[in-house]
Amino acid sequence: MFDVNIATVLIVSLLVMVGLGVHIAIALGMTSALGIFLITGGNLDVVLAMLGSTAYESLRAYEFAVIPLFMLMGEFIAKSGAVTDVYQAIHRNLRRIPGRLAVATLLGNAIFSFVTGVSIASAAAFSRIAYPEMKKFGYDRGFALGTVAGSSCLGMLIPPSVLMIVWGLLTERSIGQIFLAGVLPGLLLLGLFVSYVLVIAVLKPSLVGTDKKTQNPDILPPETSIPSAMQVWSSVFSIIFVVAAVLGGIWFGIFTPTEGAGAGAFIGLIMAIAKGMRTREIVDAILSVGRTSAPILLLLVSAALYSRTLAMTGVSSAIQDAFLGTDMLPWMIIAAMVAIWFILGTVIDSISIMLLTVTIFEPIAVSLGYDPIAFAIVGILAIEAGLLTPPFGLLVYTVKAAIQDENDNISIMQIFRSSTPYWIIMLTGIIAITSYPQIATYLPSLMF
Repeated sequence: MFDVNIATVLIVSLLVMVGLGVHIAIALGMTSALGIFLITGGNLDVVLAMLGSTAYESLRAYEFAVIPLFMLMGEFIAKSGAVTDVYQAIHRNLRRIPGRLAVATLLGNAIFSFVTGVSIASAAAFSRIAYPEMKKFGYDRGFALGTVAGSSCLGMLIPPSVLMIVWGLLTERSIGQIFLAGVLPGLLLLGLFVSYVLVIAVLKPSLVGTDKKTQNPDILPPETSIPSAMQVWSSVFSIIFVVAAVLGGIWFGIFTPTEGAGAGAFIGLIMAIAKGMRTREIVDAILSVGRTSAPILLLLVSAALYSRTLAMTGVSSAIQDAFLGTDMLPWMIIAAMVAIWFILGTVIDSISIMLLTVTIFEPIAVSLGYDPIAFAIVGILAIEAGLLTPPFGLLVYTVKAAIQDENDNISIMQIFRSSTPYWIIMLTGIIAITSYPQIATYLPSLMF
């Protein structure tokens, strides 16, 4: 039964706490506890019992181990230096392609996306890996940073993506199917990004360096470190093997996503050791993943509690009825959801947005006749695009923060302007998948 007063308290309390800067997990937990307290007439024992049972039921699920295990795989591979080796090799071998370093950044970030599955991590890493190289070769600094920020969005669309995992856990959809659904849209997005860079390189060569000497791939700045052929090929084959073993095993049903994450973490550890990673560095990598994944798991627990509270008050049903009871066409309702995701993306992180909205929006989309797997990709794309949306797009601020010590006098708005074309391309991808969901559902239909 829908209680207007309690529902209002729940929503206003959450918005006020988030606005005051309270961590989203704490805000969700406190709001949920308050809601249950009001619903039960002030019975504190029920509040504590529901909190305990929700935490137990959420974290005991076997599937939740997939998050720290995939993050551990990414940490080991990133620390091994394999991605950096491949990035520099791509740069050297794209000899005849205009703007090849920007193209290498896009391709390298796509590879790094598989390794980390976190766009913020990709943005921070490639601000350090790619941006200094593009500066050496005379690239416009705004264009270079826009390319880093834009290509970082691939992190959430190319599996194994943390957002895909969280979406699957929240909606109880197959994580393997969502992984597969992201492949073709991810490649499509990558292709559109590369096409944009090539067009810009031809039409505005000044943005990608005009000095012929610096555009010669055989003449590199003396401080540039060039990996040996053996290094490069070992890194390439290592990454290919991880992709084939982990994603191939999941797609062909050899093991579950959680088992695949465990296999990936083990392979990543072997790669790191082979590349010279020491015991102390391995321990630091494990501790780093623990510090990163623990807050995510806490978020999932608090989101589950908040979802239960909304269901008890009838808020979820009321919101769904409000959407479905309007005279808007289905595409208008989807457009409204995308707009909300864009707005939220300017102020809070991707996982928090997902926790707040997915359990409400997904049933609405399914009731409108949209395929739930295709809608997952649309939602992930929209949430990621929100991270590029001014004035508070978190990816842009991450890129800016990562280059503070470079003494660059480049404004936030310059980076926003340069990343806008990537935002437009992502919006195009959202429209394409909404209109033709087969782009996302084709591969899952073959495997499942």
